[in-house]
Amino acid sequence: MKSVGKLIRRFCLVFLAAAVLVIILNVILFLTLSYSYSQRENNGGWSRAREIAGAFARTDQGKYELSERGQELLKESRAWAILVEDHTGNVIWESDDIPENIPRHYTASELSWAVMGYIEDYPVLWASQGDNVLLLGCPKTSYWKMMQNTFDYKLIANVPKIFLAFLVCNLLFLTLVYMGAVSGVLRSVGPIVRGIRSLGEKEDVSVREKGLLSDMAVSINRTAEKLKSQEYALKKKETARANWIAGVSHDIRTPLSMVLGYASQLEEDKTLSKEVRKKAEIIRKQSQRMKNLINDLNLASKLEYNVQPLNSRRMNAAAMVRRIAVDFLNLDMETQYPIEWIAEDTAASCMIWGDEGLLKRAVSNLIFNCQVHNPEGCTIQIGVSKVGERCCITVADNGVGVSEEKMESIKNAPHYMVCDTNTGEQRHGLGLLIVRQIIQAHHGEVEIAHSPEGGFQVKLYLPLLENEQEESP
Repeated sequence: MKSVGKLIRRFCLVFLAAAVLVIILNVILFLTLSYSYSQRENNGGWSRAREIAGAFARTDQGKYELSERGQELLKESRAWAILVEDHTGNVIWESDDIPENIPRHYTASELSWAVMGYIEDYPVLWASQGDNVLLLGCPKTSYWKMMQNTFDYKLIANVPKIFLAFLVCNLLFLTLVYMGAVSGVLRSVGPIVRGIRSLGEKEDVSVREKGLLSDMAVSINRTAEKLKSQEYALKKKETARANWIAGVSHDIRTPLSMVLGYASQLEEDKTLSKEVRKKAEIIRKQSQRMKNLINDLNLASKLEYNVQPLNSRRMNAAAMVRRIAVDFLNLDMETQYPIEWIAEDTAASCMIWGDEGLLKRAVSNLIFNCQVHNPEGCTIQIGVSKVGERCCITVADNGVGVSEEKMESIKNAPHYMVCDTNTGEQRHGLGLLIVRQIIQAHHGEVEIAHSPEGGFQVKLYLPLLENEQEESP
């Protein structure tokens, strides 16, 4: 469920960031529009009223007269104007387009009301003209005036706190709305994620096919059923192949043993000619090779399908490898393949946990490969060393070796035993495959390279026991 929590946190963070940005953008937009409307020339304004008030002049008869510039400003504002005299409250000047219902006399109370708000529903802007007052009546839909625009000082001082409180409340409200809106999606995401994870772990999958993501749940269930059927078919196919290999190996063993027996008798029959006995020897050796190949094929099949039990126990890797080397030396009557033992001081402490029979088979296969691929003879180097927390078993020779192309094929080309494709680049020969399978069954690694003397080299890395009292890895 970690991925679901991560998804929810991501949604919430994105939402909160978007909400904050929306609020900031709204504030900026509101301030921009307010400033724009306050600066619109066709709606006039306080500065326009002051400018018109300054455009008055006294005539010789003592009357007031508005200049042409003032007339233009008044026309642009689409407003009417009156000039109220100080002390008397009488209108001593009025514009030509003044409405008829506009009063021509104002008491102090009426004048204060007009200055603060409206005259006959016309919003009024005012400006001083000497001791007199200019009242500028604007179109009824041009301004909306607050009649009692007095604010408490504490309110003004607490504006930042109030703004922050409003912001927090808005964000909380939006969060609750958002969580309520997407709760259905979030409830559907959990089963979907668990279903996908179960697909990868090859577990039984059954996602409820309801909610907003029901289509995806249906697809996951169908995929799970298809994978399950494919896995069953694959296991059935692998079991059939393993049984076929085991059956063929068993059935061919008896006739092959008869061929070996008769070939040995013919080889030892002194009454036969030397040429015939030589042919019998070739038949015996090739039959023995066929028997070894069948055993290798059967073992490789068991290791591939994990049906080969491991009889593991605690052992000393150096002692085991030394016994294998001695056995090969005893069989090399012509000393065509001398063995050099290379072991570091740490070799004695290389205690491992494994199946001694299989590990012997792996090392023996490597030594046998050195002999097979160097029929003219070579020196074989065998060593055991401790590398970090692993035991390293090295088998190398100074023989003909392999080319770089062949080395890449050995490292990368798939073996026909573990490859179902119809590629023509599959590797043959079960020796190295069995070695790799045995080491992998012991949780180790195989490293293939050229030997320092130009031949072939294989290193087997196996995990060491943590202490001498440990009985299992």
